Parts: sequence; C-alpha cells; structure tokens
Amino acid sequence: MIVETLFETLKILFIVFILMTLVEYFMLRYETAIKKRITKKPLTQYVMASGLGAIPGCVDAFFIVSLYTKGIVSFGALVAVMLSTAGDEAFVMLAMIPDAALKIFMLCAVLGVLGGFLADKFVKVFRLKLHRKCRVVVHRKEKQQGMEHFLREHVCGHIIRKHIPTLFLYLFSTLLAINWLSQRFDLQTLLPQNHLMLLVFAALIGIIPESGPHLIFVVLFSQGLIPFSVLLVNTLSQDGHGLLPLISHSLKDTIHVQIFTTLFALAVGLLLFAIGL
Repeated sequence: MIVETLFETLKILFIVFILMTLVEYFMLRYETAIKKRITKKPLTQYVMASGLGAIPGCVDAFFIVSLYTKGIVSFGALVAVMLSTAGDEAFVMLAMIPDAALKIFMLCAVLGVLGGFLADKFVKVFRLKLHRKCRVVVHRKEKQQGMEHFLREHVCGHIIRKHIPTLFLYLFSTLLAINWLSQRFDLQTLLPQNHLMLLVFAALIGIIPESGPHLIFVVLFSQGLIPFSVLLVNTLSQDGHGLLPLISHSLKDTIHVQIFTTLFALAVGLLLFAIGL
C-alpha cells in the first residue's frame, strides 16, 4: 500500500510541477496580457474553469489551482472547476453510463459557472479572508537573463525548494490515510435507504479528496438502484484529487472550497428532491 501510494503521489506531483513551471514561465513573459484577458474578466474565468473541469481527469483542476495560487484567477474560478470536475472517475462514467455521463458533464459545467459567480459574491459580501497568493517575483532584467536564470531562480529556487517538499508531504499523507481507510471500510454498506438522506450522504462523501468513493454511486446508478439526482449531487460535490495541491498552499482556502461546493451540491439536491427528481 505504501509503495502504491508513493507512486500515485509522485505521479500527481510530477503533473503539478510541470503545470506550476508552465504557469510561472508564462506569467513572467505575458503577465500583462494574461491579466487583461483572464484576471480582469470574472465571467471568462468561470467559463474557462468550468469548461476545463468538464474534461475527464484531474489535470484541469490542477491547472486552475496553479493559476489560483499565482493570483491569476479568483476563488470563484477555483469553485467552478471543482464543481464541474468528476476527476478520473469520469472515464469510468463514460464507459459504464455514457448517456447519463454526458448529461452530468454538461449540467456540472453550467452549474460550475453559476457556482463560481455565487462564490465570488459570497467572498465579497461576507468579506472572506483568503490566503495571500504566491506572486511571481520578477527579477531585474528578467527577460535578458534567459532560460538559465529561469531554471535556477524560479524552477529550482522557488518551485522546487519552496513548494514541492510541502506538497509531497501533504499528498502522500492524505492519500495514504485514504487508501488505508478504503481497505478497512465498505462505504456501500453504509449508504442510507431514504432518498433525502441519500442526497445528503452523496454530497458529504464528495468531501473525501479521492475520486474512488464516487464509483459507488456510478455503479449503483448503472444498476438502477439510485436516481439521477443522487449521482449529480455526488459529482458536483467531489473533485477527485483536484484540491490536494491546494492544501499545501492554504488549508483554509481548501476548507472554504469544500464547504461551498458541498453546500451548493446540497442545495441542488434539495431542489431536485422538492420537484420529485
């Protein structure tokens, strides 16, 4: 289990490292254009983040997390991608329930935009204090110093020394704990039979930073044992491994995202329950 967790951690870490390096490089070279086209246009952020989240896999969520930690996109964009993503289990959904999966992806993409908008409004109204972004430091004569300077100061000095060790510890410890628990408990036996309680349970299961538990709902839906609304609520609430890289940057922001996505998923579920779906 430890060896498997280590390999899983290194795989995620490598993807995040590549994305962080690319984001830092493009921020240094095209900061003005990026801020003009993305940072200053909230709706563009929500649509971009939600659209990327609808693509199967966790890389899209890692990408938006990288943009968020650099201050390029807002908290709302972060919420949008987490609401729309189904993580790696999206591939399983496409294989087992293709028609329902496509409907889920489209609905989550639309709801992600709405959720992102509401999240930023929530931050402003309640003056929510978010973690200070990790700004890219531009050194004197940056553009004249070339790739060697970028690799030495930004990749090695900033990303590898400052972020990677902490990120590795958070990823490994979290994944190890989840894998250990999943081998000792069968969540399927804990599912409530009441429809309303099942909706609540589906939203709460999404808090677990692992897409594996989501398979329970995919399998049960494929067998006709749970309604479409329960599967939708769980997909909205869960974000796979998407949020794990954010934990090392700010545990507080991670908790804020989890609270908002869970409550948003619950609200959607209760609305569907009220109209009989």
